Amino acid sequence: MTKKPTKAALPSAASHANGPEAAGPDAAPASNRAARAAERRAAIVEAAMDEFIARGFAATRLDDIAKRAGVAKGTIYLHFKDKESMFEELVRIVIVPVVARLTTLPPPAGSVRDLIEAFAGNFLKEVIGTRRGDLVRLIVAEGPRFPSVADFYYREVVSRGIAAMRALIELGIARGEIREKDLARYPQILVAPAMIAVIWQSLFARHAPLDAQEMLRVHLDLIFGERRTT
Repeated sequence: MTKKPTKAALPSAASHANGPEAAGPDAAPASNRAARAAERRAAIVEAAMDEFIARGFAATRLDDIAKRAGVAKGTIYLHFKDKESMFEELVRIVIVPVVARLTTLPPPAGSVRDLIEAFAGNFLKEVIGTRRGDLVRLIVAEGPRFPSVADFYYREVVSRGIAAMRALIELGIARGEIREKDLARYPQILVAPAMIAVIWQSLFARHAPLDAQEMLRVHLDLIFGERRTT
């Protein structure tokens, strides 16, 4: 079953309750207003995700998003200046945190391969067959027509992921785990199975189901060498 990112991923309005308003008599009304605004924003973002996935970026209309979210079209403009900024918010909420976990990993206590395998395995679980994967495919499909969207995705997601992968590759080379030093010049190779799996899932899975986790294992064997069994 497709995993749906939930509204719980959005910043909580409850955090405003502990601000300066909490000390005065208007704290409850202010807090309630903030909570309602946060709920409306979350509903708009959730509706936008449904519409983008169903219709694509180009065909999605703010009117349809407003209708799905149960708000007036004017309410959308209280939170977002346009469709593009709304899509960027989706990327920040749904995809950026997945990549951020890689960029904040501590130095591996075990092997570099173990760390990459664990992260990539979780990435596949959280993206393949989920709405995150749908968003990635949408960017691949429509990015050439909307370069500003592709540029944003590169800055927020791709560049961070590549930098983190390059650092891990360089560590693997320094430790002697990776023999091919030129791999550091092309860290895209390391994450190639993830992109192949995302695209394959939408286009060819019904013809030839792909075991993405097993493909990842074979791919890492090619880079690190086969795991030794005792």
